[in-house]
Amino acid sequence: MTPRTAVNRLTLREQVLDDLRQGITTGRLSPGASLIETELAERYDVSRGTVREALRFLQEAGLVDGDARGKLRVHTPSGREVTELFHVRAALEGLALREIIDSPRRDEITADLHRHLPPAGGGTFVDRLNLDLAFHERMCRAAGNDILLGTWKRLEDRMRIVLLSVAREDPLPIMARDQHLPIVEAIERGDARDGVQLVFDHMNEAASFYRDALS
Repeated sequence: MTPRTAVNRLTLREQVLDDLRQGITTGRLSPGASLIETELAERYDVSRGTVREALRFLQEAGLVDGDARGKLRVHTPSGREVTELFHVRAALEGLALREIIDSPRRDEITADLHRHLPPAGGGTFVDRLNLDLAFHERMCRAAGNDILLGTWKRLEDRMRIVLLSVAREDPLPIMARDQHLPIVEAIERGDARDGVQLVFDHMNEAASFYRDALS
């Protein structure tokens, strides 16, 4: 019997799109990097039309910017965008916190969040960034609200561009365990008012840092 061969079922457009998105959201393609259709078509060995479709999707997702002459570049976030993204995250994660507190599974969820708090130290900036986002996603997932989680996930790529725009190697203090522990402790004691305020304070501090870094 002939052994099965793994088949990549993604279309060429999807393969190009996935690689470009990964490049943008991991910092391999930095904000402002030029995206030239002909060069990308040659690199991926696909038609310019395939590349154009992938770039159009990324532009609609807010990951690629186009100028009046049609030149495309990796999106560069503005200070206003940073503020708006963190304000929306604060609203979503504040809602997640309230729904966790109202959940009959609160004790179970709290124990899980304690186990997944970002570590006290160590790792590169990118490592800590991934752990930080994973913790916040976990909190949104635990709320059991699919619309909330889906909205948060749709912001994640743009958040990564903002976070990677500072181009640091060492982690930020705001990514540390002690910045997240008070939020989990507020959930643990069922204090929605204090917990929501902690979430908003955390997001405001992050927004302030990244706005300053961009300027």
